[in-house]
Amino acid sequence: MQPSSPLEIVCAHSPDSDDAFMFYALATRKIRSRLVQFRHVLEDIESLNRKAMEGVYDLTAISYHAYPYVADKYMLLASGSSIGDGYGPMLVSNAPMSIDELKGKRIAIPGKLTTAYLTLKIMEPDFEAVVVPFDKVLDALRERTVDAALVIHEAQLTYSKGGFHHITDLGKWFKSTYGLPLPLGANALLRKLPDDIRTECSRLMRDSITYALDNHEESLNYAMQFARDMEPALAEKFVGMYVNHYTVDAGEIIPKAAQKLLDLGFEAGLIPNRVQVEFVR
Repeated sequence: MQPSSPLEIVCAHSPDSDDAFMFYALATRKIRSRLVQFRHVLEDIESLNRKAMEGVYDLTAISYHAYPYVADKYMLLASGSSIGDGYGPMLVSNAPMSIDELKGKRIAIPGKLTTAYLTLKIMEPDFEAVVVPFDKVLDALRERTVDAALVIHEAQLTYSKGGFHHITDLGKWFKSTYGLPLPLGANALLRKLPDDIRTECSRLMRDSITYALDNHEESLNYAMQFARDMEPALAEKFVGMYVNHYTVDAGEIIPKAAQKLLDLGFEAGLIPNRVQVEFVR
């Protein structure tokens, strides 16, 4: 009897150095499976959040903020989370500005389903959000069409080169306020997939991240092509920030932190329904 061919899993994630690093072993087939075979799709995180609402991809990166909107279709993987432990998305401006001065200001944000936006709204509810692609928020600030910009991805390490001023770090604010790391992004898997396939995807994700950390140089060299012209030292620093022990396994602290974040969003009227965070184990 001929063995059945592996099931194709369409796996969508951001074209960022940290995602590229953690998916390296799967994308280059260093790690394989008899049960599943991955096909990779690259899209920006806000597009992935929107498509997850429709259940477009089998396995997809999402913002933690998006989870309440897709929890009917997806569970979260314990491996693959991007966590800011005392650091995270940053708010910057053209001239020095305090947090108290943000009230009523126009702020460029990288999407209303991003965790960065949710966290900012929890911290300061009173501002006008101007949705801009994540890699254009600093352009909007430079052109003075907004008063401040919410910066995610690699620009967290490079914004100062443009002469912009730091207002606050949302990951630092969340940690100092609630004593928890800030869960930013996660990998979500379709609930309708068979149990053995979900378990296998979870194992492969963990193994891919572990491979990348154990084979750091070759994995980083691969990720550099997605680093948007960053210097190697900065790219390595960025990957180190968001691919860490929490990425290998969320453990108990990340579900707790994610639940706290989403409960705060619900209680503030920013999320329409209260959800229980659920992980594939």
